[in-house]
Formats: sequence, C-alpha cells, structure tokens
Amino acid sequence: MVNEGAVPISKVRPVFYVSDGTGITTETIGHSLLTQFTGFSFVTDRISFVDDPIKAQAACERIRAAGLRHEARPIVIHSNVDPTVSEALAESGALMLDVFAPFIDPMEKELGALRHSRVGQAHGLVDFDTYHRRINAMNYALTHDDGIAINYDEADLILVAVSRAGKTPTCVYLALHYGIRAANYPLTDEDLESDRLPPRLRAHRRKLFGLTIDPDRLHQIRQERRPNSGYAKLETCRSEVAAAERMFQTERIPTLSTTHTSIEEIASKVMSTLGLQREMF
Repeated sequence: MVNEGAVPISKVRPVFYVSDGTGITTETIGHSLLTQFTGFSFVTDRISFVDDPIKAQAACERIRAAGLRHEARPIVIHSNVDPTVSEALAESGALMLDVFAPFIDPMEKELGALRHSRVGQAHGLVDFDTYHRRINAMNYALTHDDGIAINYDEADLILVAVSRAGKTPTCVYLALHYGIRAANYPLTDEDLESDRLPPRLRAHRRKLFGLTIDPDRLHQIRQERRPNSGYAKLETCRSEVAAAERMFQTERIPTLSTTHTSIEEIASKVMSTLGLQREMF
C-alpha cells in the first residue's frame, strides 16, 4: 500500500522546475508528469539558469522556504547536468527528479559512448536556419492574430473559433516550438449568422481547423476580460459556440474542444489532422 504507516501526504505540494537553461523543456516534461496525479494541488514555479553552486544555493533556500510555507515536502524536477549543482539543490530536502536520469544509461549502452555533461548542451542542436524559421513564424502569428491581416496564402494553418477559445496561445506555441506559420480567424456575429464559411476563408479550406469550448468555461474566461458585459453573458457564449459548431459540422471542418485540453495537446492534434510534420525546436 502506498505510504502505509507514514505521515499523511499533503494535498498541496510546491513543485519547482529547475534548469541550467531556460527550463522550458523541464517544465513541459514536469507538467506532463503532474497531470498523471489527480486530487492534488500543485503550486509550481520555474527557476532558470541555475548553472553554478552559488545560484543553486539561492534556489535551495527558495525551495526550502516554499516547503515550510506549504508545510509539505517540495518536489524538484530538474535537468541540471553539473552534479555539484544537483547536490546543492538536494540540500533543500525536496524530492529530486532528474528528467534525464531514466534515459542516460540505456542511451550510453546503446550508443557505446558516455554522455558529455556540459551546461547548455541541449541548445546546441539548434541551427540558425531553424532559429530564423521560428522567429519568422512568430512574426507571422502576431501579424495574423485575430484577423489583423487576412492574406492567408503563406499560412500553414488557420485556426477558426469564437473569441477567447484558445486561438492565439495555440498559434504562438506552434510558431515558437515548430516554426509553423499559424494564423487565426475570430468568428464575428455576422459570420455566425450563417452555417457557411466566411468568404475570405473558403479558398483556404484545407488549412482550416476549428476550435470549440464549453460555454460555461468561455463565460468564465470572458468575465475575467470584460466583467458583466453582453460579450461575457452565458447566453451569448452558448449562442456563439452552438453557431460555430453548426458551421464546422456543415462545412466538415475538423474540430477540437479546448475546454480540458492543454496547448501542447491542441497543437499536436492540429498538426496531425492537417498532416504537418515539423521537428520540435
């Protein structure tokens, strides 16, 4: 039995993503891990560029303080390759989880070579061509956000949805991580009066992907943005979502609900459905 005879486990746990780089990869892996455990409240924080013992000691104090504040043992998910840094972090008393540890030994045996534990090595795989493609994709996503620009000839995909359904963050994620030129089109009241696609989208049908959302969740999101407005009313949200879903069904546009779906999952589903193959940066 798990934890039999031990002190009851706190349902609120501080979690730190610690890295000698940006920590984005560590946070992505750690988040996927945490989603496997329900019934807990994880208070997360990222500490980036912890690449020497002095920074590690400062991080250690921060982690220890969080444990005392929440009266629970912290969890540290890290990708630090310098053992002195890892040892300093462990002085916090946290549960230490090295994201590379499960893979290093099998890889060394398979390749017949030892790994080179060098700080920042993960970024060495990025070349200038892929970097510029990512930056260009990011610029494209920003200039084609919410219909600001409507020339979609160079778009790899176009996300279509009602306002606040998750179009913009998904486009930004696709640009930053995959170098995909993702535009998004917000369905207006005029668009939703018909079950047919807006004229400006019809020529790009093969690039379209629809996002939908639970009306109650959409109501909450809009209330935070424009409280007690007609735009945020539950009735408005229900009407807009229903009209958008009818359009997607009539036009046979592939659709995904963003209500309980992470941006990573949305991006993966969109790319798979539209047949987009890109290596992650």
